[in-house]
Parts: sequence; structure tokens; C-alpha cells
Amino acid sequence: MNDMTPIRNIEADRSHDAPLNVSRRGFLGGAVALVLSVAVPLGRARAQAADAIAPGTRVSAFLEIRPDSTVLFRSAFIEGGQGVFTAMAQIVGEELDVDPAQFTVEGAPPGPDYLLTGGGRFTGGSMSVRMSYETMRKLGASARRMLLQAAATRLGVPISELSTEPGRVIHAASGQAVRYGEIADAAAGLPVPADVELRPSDSFRWIGKPVPRLDVRAKSTGRAQYAIDLKVDGMLHAAVQHSPRLGGEPGTFANEADVRTMPGVHSIHRLPGAVAVLADSWWRARRAVEALQVTWTEPAAGTPRAMPADFSSDAHKEMLKSTPGDGIAFEAVGDAASALNGAARVVEATYDAPYLVHGQLEPPSAIARWNADGTLELWIPNQAPEMFQADAAKVADIEPAKVIIHSPLLGGFFGRHFLYQTANPYPQAIRLARAAGRPVKLVWSREEEFLRDTLRPMGAVRFRAGLDADGLPVALNAVAVGEGPTGRWFGRQPDKVDGSAVEGIAGKVYAIPNRRVAQIHVDDPAIIGFWRSVGHSMNDFFYETFFDEMADAGQQDPYELRLRLLADSSRLGNLLRAVADLSGGWKRGPFGAEDGTRRARGVAMASPFGSEVATIAEVSLRDGGVVVHDVWVAIDPGSIVNPAIIEAQVNSAVALGLSSALLEEVVYVDGVPRARNFDAYPILPPDRMPRVHVRIVESGAPMGGIGEPGLPGVPPAVVNAASVLTGQRIRSLPLSKLDLKGIEG
Repeated sequence: MNDMTPIRNIEADRSHDAPLNVSRRGFLGGAVALVLSVAVPLGRARAQAADAIAPGTRVSAFLEIRPDSTVLFRSAFIEGGQGVFTAMAQIVGEELDVDPAQFTVEGAPPGPDYLLTGGGRFTGGSMSVRMSYETMRKLGASARRMLLQAAATRLGVPISELSTEPGRVIHAASGQAVRYGEIADAAAGLPVPADVELRPSDSFRWIGKPVPRLDVRAKSTGRAQYAIDLKVDGMLHAAVQHSPRLGGEPGTFANEADVRTMPGVHSIHRLPGAVAVLADSWWRARRAVEALQVTWTEPAAGTPRAMPADFSSDAHKEMLKSTPGDGIAFEAVGDAASALNGAARVVEATYDAPYLVHGQLEPPSAIARWNADGTLELWIPNQAPEMFQADAAKVADIEPAKVIIHSPLLGGFFGRHFLYQTANPYPQAIRLARAAGRPVKLVWSREEEFLRDTLRPMGAVRFRAGLDADGLPVALNAVAVGEGPTGRWFGRQPDKVDGSAVEGIAGKVYAIPNRRVAQIHVDDPAIIGFWRSVGHSMNDFFYETFFDEMADAGQQDPYELRLRLLADSSRLGNLLRAVADLSGGWKRGPFGAEDGTRRARGVAMASPFGSEVATIAEVSLRDGGVVVHDVWVAIDPGSIVNPAIIEAQVNSAVALGLSSALLEEVVYVDGVPRARNFDAYPILPPDRMPRVHVRIVESGAPMGGIGEPGLPGVPPAVVNAASVLTGQRIRSLPLSKLDLKGIEG
């Protein structure tokens, strides 16, 4: 249908159009758990707002035992392929005495019950399991105790005579058994016990075991519901066209009348920095909005974060590398300056790494619906429901309690679904739904996603190392130049270093007696964000490749030098030996392989997110490029929940780490990214994926993260191996920039 109403400037329109009364039956979630997530927690979450709640202690907020004794669990953390829903079922099921296979898990709504990560809630930083492990065990144990108490009342026996087996309470003396589903209502009315006894680890049945993932079947059969799959009654479809440069605004339209008459078009709208078309299908909306000929205005003076018209990523990189100064110290041990002055030899090098997009599989989307009671309902991919709820309330100019957030499965992850206002479609969906008086589903095309995705920051680091007469390092000075995402989004103090800008350089445990790690802050013109393993993703590349350069200058084998400098760290030394053993024994090369290729190996260490990782990569050269044949990873997360998920996550991390090392780079010219789709932004193809070998080492240290730690060691291990074959140090990524033709492979 065609609507000839005038174009509306949505930013200026703050009126509340009459909300449409749409039944909840229109939410086609496909699974019972999704329906429950709409109907059950909302009122409870609102009622809790004024209560003082200790997060993770109210059983009813997390668990719902159904009549058939299956369990609905509301996870504080969102599933994005990292396996957190399965891990939560294992942890809670272990203490509840329910097989994880009997769990249905969904993302919990906003609410104080779920603020398990230091007073807030954020799925990321590889912290979901490790920061909630004990709390979730106690939650499961509390629920089991409540079920035992309800069964004791029902059977008229002392609770001390009862025990459980999966899904049932047993009274061995009389042979009676009561299924959990039969007593769930009675148990729910009991007070949560103050203290509970947890299972000893040597009796675990599911924690520490390779329990199959709960989401595999739904995902492999197409029944899994992502935000892009969802529908509500009466919704319109929206597509947008953004200003090519951030900060520009829509001016005149050359062909407005023609676009209005295109099939299915409902209306045309102006948005901050964009234009949108509403239509009866997304494809029609996209065709129309892309046909719209827009003249974009230049950013007004003082527009925050406007992209300069002359911005070039190449020029920005050279500026970072040439910025002088010693920076603000983040880590200082001994006297690096004096040790460098007295060193027998000084090694200097500058390394850099490019911008990267997230390139997630699922394009960004959002559904917004204004309800008759004045509430705003949003179905949005997100990693932090409470943060999104608060921001959506500001956009909508309503109270946060009136914003209902649904958190579907994430079809892409690792920092993409953090609260980046200019990189998320939900503010646009909110404004469009208000203007149209109907629910709106907005999907960004791949081209718009590439234009507005947040980027991993560009970074550069200057190193200086001092060696003694025996070639051993006595001093190391590192200055990181650039901006970190933590400071960008959580605030930066001018006299302090952003930890995300130096993580992976600071905190290394190699026994170098004099060390200084510093940062020179330089504002990044791009919208930067969190990327898988955050600062470690490039900083471990910088440090671990310079380590090999330092070893070569001192005529030391890089593996043996690492082992020597880790003599005081049995945990890391054991891990380094483990990865060498996994690879069949350390050999640097060059050496000849059975297929006749000339190969070499590189090694790297990383300590991200509470875990320790050692990586070895074996590479050759072919057709002017680097071929990676095998990657061996030994990972020590302290203790584990599911080894199968760990292995899968390491494989995933290796793939992304290798893709970033070999191929990925965002290039800006004249303030605009050159790549608008994967044709100009290549990612690792399946035929370039190496064999990956994983060994899990449980040291008994406090539990570390899993989703991100496998990535940082991959680029330096690959580059260290490639440098052996090329005979020259490689200090810049990606490797596809190098012309290695003529070098023997």
C-alpha cells in the first residue's frame, strides 16, 4: 500500500502516538520458553524494582519446574554460540539433581535478580560462567533443598530420610518416590534456605563432562529463533540508508515522489544520520530506501564523533607510529631506563594492527512495539539487558520500568551487541514505531552494517629491549599509542591508562627484571568497540612477536627463552611444555615436511581473562602467501565445566584469530570505509582453516574464561613462524599485505 503522508523528522517529533493494542499471540517465538519469557517474568521484574535483592539468591526468578519435571531456567547471560546456556544447565542441574538435557534455557529479562557481574550484567569478557559459578551452584542446591522439604511434608517423613535422584525425591525406607513436578508448586512457596551443602567435586556427574549442547538440535534444524526471525502482529518492515560519513544528516531527496509509488511502500522517514522506508516487506523497504537519492549535509560544527572528511586509516596509522613521548606508565618494575642505558645491546621495533569489523553472521535488527498500556516492547540482540533498557527509555522519553526487553539468541557476538548507540538499530526502530503507530521490524542490510559497525581500535606499540652480554633480556620498555574501548565507553581519566589499551603487554610474567609499560592516548576518529579478546587480540601479537625478535637478537631459541623466563611460574612453564608435547616436540625450523613443503613453527603465550594459553602454529609459504597447516593450543582455565565446549570455543577462536592475522583489515579513505560487504572484506575461507589440536590443562587455579582466551596467541604464533621462513621480521597485520612471491614455500 502507498501512504502519501508527509515525510516526518523523527528526531524532532517527541509526541506519543496512540499505541496499538496488539495481542501477545503475535510473537512467533516457536518455542515454549520464548512464550514464557514474554508472559512470566515481566510483572515480577517490575515488582522487584524497589526491593533489595541479593542477585542470584531468589530461586523463583531463575527456575520454574514444570509438571513433567522438566526445568525452565532463566539465564542472566545471553547465548551467542559460546555455550553458556548449556554450562548453566550443567552447573544448576548438578546441584538440583536434574539432567541438563531436561532444561530449557532462555535469556532473563532485566531485573535486579540477574545483576551477577559486580553490580551489573554484561555477557562478555569471558566472565559469565566464572563469575556466577558458585552462585548458580548454591541456587541449584537451594532449589533441591526446597523440593526435599516439600516432599517431607507430603510424605510425612523427616527430611533426613530423603534423598534425590535426577528429577525425583526418594524415600528409600518405604520405597516411595515423588517427581519434582508434583511438588514444585509447594516447594516454590517455601523460604529459600540460608545455607546449603554443595556436592563434593569428586561426585560431579555433569560438571566437568562433555555434556551435549542444548541448542544444537534447534540450530541445526532451523528452529532456533534469532531476532531477525521474529515477528509480531501488524508489524511494518523497515530499511535504512545511513549518511556515508558519521555526523552527516539527510538533506534533500531528488526522487521522493517516485519512491513513494514503489510497490509496498508505506512511508518515508528522516532519522538522525539516516533515512528509512517502511513497507509491507523488508525487501521492498530495502529496494525503496536504496533508490532514494539523498543529499547529505555536512556535520554541524561541534557535532560529537563526526567523521572527518579527510580521514584516512593509513594516515592515522602513520600518525600513531610516529607520535613521540614516553606516555603514562601503567606498569613499572625496576628501572627500565637505567637498565636500557647499561645494556650490551638494545633492540627497537614498532608494531601495528588495523581496524577490524565484527562481521557477524546475523545482520543487526530490532523489533519495537508500543503497547496500549504505554509500555515499549523491544526484541533486540544485546549483551546487557539493563543497559539497553535504560538507554531505550531515554530514546523513548519514558521510564525504564516501561521498557520491556526480550533478549533472543545472538547470531553474532564478542562485543558487537554492546551499547553502541550509533551502531545499533533499536533507537531507529523505536522512533519509527512511534511515528507509524504500528510495530516496526528494522533490519540493517549488510552494507549498512559495515558502514556503522563499531571497530576494533587501530593500535601501535613501540618497543625497546635491553640484552645483557649473554643475550638475555634485562629490560623492556613498551609504549602503546591509541585509544582503548573501555575508556571510550566507560569513561577515561586523563592521568590514568586505559587497561584495555595495554592488556596483553602489561602483566606478562616473564622474568625480565626491569619493565615499563605505558600508553599515549590518542583519540580515535572511528567508533571503536569491544572485539573478541579486546586489547589482547592485538597486544599479544605485538608483545609475543617482539619477544621472538628480542630472542633472535640475543641468539636465543624463542621457545627455550620463554621456558627459561618462566622458571618461577610452574603453571605457565607446565603449559608451555604441554603445548610442545601436544605438537610432537618443539622444532622451530625451517624443516621439510612429508609433502615436500618447507615449514616452520612459531610459539606464543597469552594470559587473557583469567586463563593461560600456549599456542604453536606450523606454516609454509605458497603463491606469495602464508599457509597455516596446524595450530596446537594448550589452555589452562583453572577448572572447567564442559570440555567439549572449551574445545569448540578454542577452534572458533583459532579461526577468528587466523582470519584477523591473514586477511582482515578495515581501510578508510576520505572518511568512508572502503569495504561495504564481504567482497571487499575477506574472511578466512574453509579451505584455509588448519587442523586444530587442543589440550585442556586443569591447574586448579581460580576459574578463568573460555570464549576469548584461545584467540590472542594465534596471530603471534603464525607470524613468528612466517618470519622464520621469510627471514625478516613481520611487524604489521594482516599478512595479506605482504608480497612473499619468490620466497621458497
